[in-house]
Parts: sequence; structure tokens; C-alpha cells
Amino acid sequence: MSKKHLKVAVIGGGSSYTPEIVEGFIKKYDEMPIRELWLVDIEEGRHKLAIVGELAKRMVEKAGVPIEVKLTLNRREAIAGADFVTTQMRVGLLEARRRDEHIPISHGVIGQETTGPGGMFKALRTVPVILDICKDIEELAPDAWMLNFTNPAGIVTEAVQKHSKVKTVGLCNSPINFQKFLAKEYGVSESDVLPEFVGINHLHWVTAAYVNGEDKLQEMIGGGKDYSATNVTKFDWDADFLRSLGALPTYYLRYFYMTDAMLADMKESFAKNGTRAEVVSRVETELFELYKDVNLNEKPKQLEQRGGAYYSEAAVNLMHSLYTDKRDIQTLNVRNGNIIGFLPEDASIEVNCVVTAQGPIPLPLQRVPEQIKGLMHAVKTYESLTIEAAVSGDRGLALQALVHHPLVPSVAVAKLLLEEMLEANKDYLPNFFKNETL
Repeated sequence: MSKKHLKVAVIGGGSSYTPEIVEGFIKKYDEMPIRELWLVDIEEGRHKLAIVGELAKRMVEKAGVPIEVKLTLNRREAIAGADFVTTQMRVGLLEARRRDEHIPISHGVIGQETTGPGGMFKALRTVPVILDICKDIEELAPDAWMLNFTNPAGIVTEAVQKHSKVKTVGLCNSPINFQKFLAKEYGVSESDVLPEFVGINHLHWVTAAYVNGEDKLQEMIGGGKDYSATNVTKFDWDADFLRSLGALPTYYLRYFYMTDAMLADMKESFAKNGTRAEVVSRVETELFELYKDVNLNEKPKQLEQRGGAYYSEAAVNLMHSLYTDKRDIQTLNVRNGNIIGFLPEDASIEVNCVVTAQGPIPLPLQRVPEQIKGLMHAVKTYESLTIEAAVSGDRGLALQALVHHPLVPSVAVAKLLLEEMLEANKDYLPNFFKNETL
């Protein structure tokens, strides 16, 4: 393949995660020659963009690769002619995340940034902005791939697939973390393991765990082996439940299978240290102090304290495989088609795919346990309703989405949450207030 010099735009370039993706681009430069790396942010993120951008420049200089790092608040300038656009943004910043977590907890409901009422409102704020970005990509870089890491990744990816012409793939760090976990548990390289994932973003199950061609899933279930992440409290799974489930749930499924324990833990944490938003805020403050050091010219180890460890490795791997037509297997958020028969064809699912230059091709699933289908279908219904509510500003659809989320206990609670969270997010949700008299 000819080594065309690539242009990459990172939307949300002032993120604390950016040094990780820069590190990935440096490592892959010989095979994926990025000449222009544009880091884009909004006015409120100008300060962070400047700090992260200078660190990125020092990293590139130390590595001796000819990547030109450009910082801008002009999104269209960054997107024009790009080969790849990655999105890693948080509409409303950490203050909005704090509300997403606090308000549900105050009503006795799980408060989490990617699932339940909090995840829904993150989606309502994010989908219109992402679709606006897609209009720029359609106009200024119609052949570009958009790699979406913005949460809730499944909802955002599905919204783009339904409401734009942009070529998009969604991805999450949970599958790559499990792959690393599996390789470490059995003392082999990551290339020697192949887990099979079944589900949708943040709601998937591992239904096979191949190590050198041998499925170790039952051994892992029997031995109580489990993987988790820093951003989700780890409670042990019930052994009888796992054996009869015949699969390993992602750590996000603790919110559904252990709702009472997770909610109690959230309430206790909320009283002592605040929610995850406060924790992330403290970690970010420490990271940006490190990033300011003019002698720092590499990704600091402390970055792995964030919940998204290895997300950039997943993003760089995907970009590299699309560019080189690598045809390797990665776990991605893609259009369902007929892979999961009981979900709509245009739903976004999270499954293993072969990555080609034409895009990811989802692989047929060996097994979809009967007992996971109901929950998956319910959450996917909520997701699809949320997308249409975000696009239309229809409060009725938003209410239906919230009522039909398995973590919301009743219509009465849903109505209270909807009104309070709409008002709290009023500045970011003009669609929902367009009929108000000025």
C-alpha cells in the first residue's frame, strides 16, 4: 500500500486521554504515517487544549517523527480533508456528568454516566452535537472514517448510522481490557487469545474465551476469574448465577444484576467523596499539573487511573487496520444487520469484526444464551427511543425511553427524573424547550 501522508482530527483534543492516542500514533508511524494531527476543542476547553497540545508536541519531538501537531478551536479547519476523525468529547464538561450522577441518586436510582438516566441525558446532549459534526464531515471530508469513542458509544454510533452518511465505527476500551486480562491470566501474548463478545455497548457478555485455540470460558467461570475497571465498583459475582448463565458479564452489568448493592455503594460514596465525577475531576487536576511540566515528554503512568485505560490503543489499532486493510479481529460497535436476529437490523451492536479497508465486517455469533436476550432487547429499545428523542426533542419519546430502561423503577420516578434533568440540562437541550414562549 502506498504510504500516503495522513491527516487526523481529534475532536475533544484537550482531553486528558490525548497523550495516550499521541503515543499510539508515534508507535505506529512507520506503518501509518500521520503528517498532520489536529487537536480540536471548544472555547471552554482552550486552557486544557494548550497544555495537552504542548505535551503532544514534546512527545512527537522526543520520538523524532515528522508529525505536525496543530491546535485549534476551529472544527471545520481541522476536519477539512481529514482521513480520520476521532471523537472523545463530553458535552457539558464534568459539571454535566456530576448532575447525571447526582440527580438519579437523589431519587434512589443508579446514577452513572453511560447507563440509566445519567447515560440517557449524556446521550440527549451529545447526539445533536455529533450529528452537527457529521454535517461538517459530509461536506469537508466525505471519505473520512469517524471513529467514535464518545459515550454512550453505542447510542452515539447508532445515531450517526441512522441520521448521517458518515462512515463510522464505535469502540470501547472494555473489550481490549478483557483481552489483556485473559492473556495475563494464562501467561500468553494477546495474539494468542480470542474472546467472543455478544451484546451492545456496555451491555455485553463473553460467551467464549479461546487461549491458543482452546475455550477456557468454563474454567474461568468455575475458578471465579473476573475482570473489572477502576470506574465500576467490583462486587464478586454469585458463582451459581455465573454457572447457570454460561457467560462472563461485562462489569457494567453489575448495575443490572446487582442493582441494590451498586446503588447502596453509590449512596455511600456520594456521602463520603462524591460520585465518580468528583473522583475524575481530582484525577484530571493532578494529570494536568503533570502535563504542564515542560520536562515531561511521554505519557505519564498516572493516566491509567482514568476509567478509559487502553481506549487509545483500541482507537489506534482500529485506525491502523482500516488504513492497512489488516483484516484482523477487533470488537467494535457496528450496524447489526442479521447478526443478532431479535434486534433491529439498524441497531448498533458490539461484537467481533474483521477489519478491512472497506470497514469492519461483523462475524456470526456461535452462541447467544437465551437468558441474556430479554435484557439486551429492553436496553436496545431504550437506546433507540433515546436517539429519536435526542433528534426530535420529543418529551413523550424521552419519557418512554426512561420508563422502559430496566434501572428506572416506575413511571412516577421517570417523570420526576425527566423534568428535573431536562431543567438541569436546559442550556444543552434547546430542542426540548423550543415551544416555550420567550
